[in-house]
This record gives sequence, structure tokens and C-alpha cells, in this order.
Amino acid sequence: MTPDIEFPEGFIWGAATASYQVEGAAREDGRGVSIWDTFARTPGKVADGHTGDVACDHYHRYPDDVRLMADLGLSVYRFSTAWPRVVPDGSGPANPRGLDFYDRLVDSLLDAGITPYVTLYHWDLPQNLEDRGGWTSRDTAYYFADYAAAVHARLSDRVSNWTTLNEPWVCAFLGYGSGVHAPGVTDAASAFKAAHHQLLGHGLAAQNLTGTLTLTLNMAPVVTPAQIVDVAHVLTDDDAEAIRRVDALLNRQFLDPALKGTYPAEVLDIAAEHGGLDHIRDGDLEIIRQPIDLLGINYYNPCVIQAAAGAVAPPAWPGTDGIEFVTIEGPQTAMGWPVIPSGLSRLLVRLSHDYPDVGLIITENGAAFHDKVVGDRVPDSDRVAYLDGHLRACHQAIAEGADLRGYLVWSLFDNFEWAEGYHQRFGIVRIDYATQRRLPKDSALWYRDVIQRNGIE
Repeated sequence: MTPDIEFPEGFIWGAATASYQVEGAAREDGRGVSIWDTFARTPGKVADGHTGDVACDHYHRYPDDVRLMADLGLSVYRFSTAWPRVVPDGSGPANPRGLDFYDRLVDSLLDAGITPYVTLYHWDLPQNLEDRGGWTSRDTAYYFADYAAAVHARLSDRVSNWTTLNEPWVCAFLGYGSGVHAPGVTDAASAFKAAHHQLLGHGLAAQNLTGTLTLTLNMAPVVTPAQIVDVAHVLTDDDAEAIRRVDALLNRQFLDPALKGTYPAEVLDIAAEHGGLDHIRDGDLEIIRQPIDLLGINYYNPCVIQAAAGAVAPPAWPGTDGIEFVTIEGPQTAMGWPVIPSGLSRLLVRLSHDYPDVGLIITENGAAFHDKVVGDRVPDSDRVAYLDGHLRACHQAIAEGADLRGYLVWSLFDNFEWAEGYHQRFGIVRIDYATQRRLPKDSALWYRDVIQRNGIE
């Protein structure tokens, strides 16, 4: 049967995870300590004191997990390598036993006909480097490039798809700005330094990576409440300025250096007001602007704001005094995030218009809901509806000219959801953490059918 909505031939279908969220084996085979190991053990930082020590035990159960991926028809599995597993101290020699695990995982994926997409940094910085300044230190960018080279040297004979960074905004502005993520620093100047040094690390690493190169960013259209319901809504001058400012911080702070070799003026002005610009050196932007093949997009919801006299900038948003971050009424996920698929199509079309020289791929999209097990099923109809709506938004964006190449659902498994611990479940496969039993939810079976059809009925 021909699907009602059919995606282009060769469209990529997959799922994604991240090392600290799924691997476990936190003290095995020479793995060092990461900032998330430390943060999770700091009282009050992670819900109920949860840690990633065991997580989904993917480190030991990957053969069964790969078979499950094959059963679902995934063509791609995006995973991250753990820097402290590969280079336990953050710098210095690589740990052969850590690389051996990724050898085994890659071989299992290829044997199952699944293409490995490797992300080199998904937030688990070695604690030893954080003790020396972390991403606020310029040296960390160079250590990252060395670590990336070690992973590439071991796996590049079989891996040809590489992502340097995952969501540098979150790492910088939640990790070093608001402090709600590891390493828990609360300093705007540190956040801007961390953002720049991650981009520098991206550029340094990219110079030595071969194959298909991706940079993955968390992005969102920045809109007013009125624009949610009326795309043609005419903005006031104050709202238009608020949108430019927040869009520069969230999106263009990373897009423009990586793809155009420049920083937005708004970002430079705000950074200058919060600690200065001494961390940006001559030649940095030339290093950062390396050719990439794909821009990875992690989308969950729009960023809704409006000008509001007297509003005080939240800790993660330096320079946004006078701007209110608005909560939208309507359907929400368990995280309290509004469900607005049209924001994704809007974002994709904008990116292809503003940055036409790079292809696009959805590297994360998904939702947490309060799932319940009924017999031997997880009837997660809310998640099915969420994924269906966002895939339709992807198809609409393609029809409007967006160069979208694929879609990777977040996440393959329920897992350690950072500061939320194990309370939020994003997976299309349920994990019973007590037994480690895997149970594909209705959304996994629905997604399997979408993949088979290359479309939606």
C-alpha cells in the first residue's frame, strides 16, 4: 500500500542515544570520571540522587540492543563515544579497552546492516579537564581534537559519519550559565567562553575527520505567542528586537561561526557586557568555519518570547532583560514542553533558506510522557501522535524546499535524563530499570511501520 505521505527515496530513518545516558559500566575497563558522574553525586543536583552508573547497561547488553534495532528496521544508530572512556584523564594516551567497546558496537551494527553515526561529544567531559577549567579553558578545545583523532584512528575504517558536538548551547548555558547541568557553574562570562571553545574544538577536530561531517545544534524558531497562531502576524518593533536578540543567542551564536565564519553582532555585544571578548582570538573563526556536510537539528518546541518592560533575564539567557519567556497553553509533554510540530517545519525552511549550502538531518526529536505498561504493551498513543505530527511537519518542510535528508527519533530507549534522573521517559523502547528488560512501546512498532513504508498512512 502506498502511504498517504511518502518521504524521498533514500530518506534516512534511525534512532539516537548518548553515552552517559545509556552505557552504564561507569567504573569498568579503565573509564575515567566525567563531570556528570561528579554532578550526579552532588546533593540536590539530580532528581532523587540518580546517576548514570548503570543506566540501560548498554555497555553489556549491546548485542541484544542491536538485534532490537534491526527488528525495528533502523537504518542508522546515532550514539556518542564517551570521552572519559576513551581518554580517562581527558588528555594523554587513549585507553585501548575503552576503544575496544566501540569496536565491538560498530562491528555488531554493521553485521546487522545498521549504519553507525558517531557523536564525539555529548556532554560527558572528563572531570580532570573540568578541574583545569573545563570548556572555559582554551586548552580543552585542543584536547578535544586529540580525543576525536584517537576515536577516528580506531573506527574510521568502518565509520564514515561523524558528529563533533551535540548541543553546545546546552553545555555552555545550562552547564556554565544557569548551572542546572554539569558542571554546575553559574557565570555568564564562563558560558560565553564555553560556547566559543566548543566551537573551536569543533573546528580543530573537523580538520582531521574524514567522511560525512555533522555539527548538531539544539535549535528552535523564536516567535511571539501571536505568531504561533498567525504566521503573518505583524510584530511590534520591540518584539522584533527581542526575537533578534534571543535568536542570536540560541541559534545564530553557533550557526554563523560554523557556517559563515562570523559572530552575530548581538552576541558580541552581550558577551562584551558579560566578561569581555578576550577568549576570541584572531584566526579562531577561520578554524571554526570548516566545511560540514550536514547540520544536525535537535528540535523539541519553539522558543516563545515577547518584549516585556521590567522582565529580568533568566540565568541561562544573559542579555535578555526586558524579554519574557512565555509558556504556551495547550498540549504539553511530561517535561512541560508545548507540542507544536509547525515549529519544526518553520525551522527547517528557515535553515535551508539562510544556510543553503548544507544539508539537514533531524538528529533528535521525541517526547517524554507518563507511560503505563498494560499487560505486555506500552500503549503510548501520545508519543505516536507527537511523532506523527512532527514527521508530517518534516514532510511539509521538504515540500517547501527544505533539504532534509533524514530523521532520528529521540530516544531509542528510556534512559538517564540528565537532571531529571530516571523520572522522564523519552524512549520508544521501555526500560525496566530493575530488570533491564526491553519492551518496545506501541510507538516503536508504529515507527517500524513508518520505516517499512518510507512514509505515513
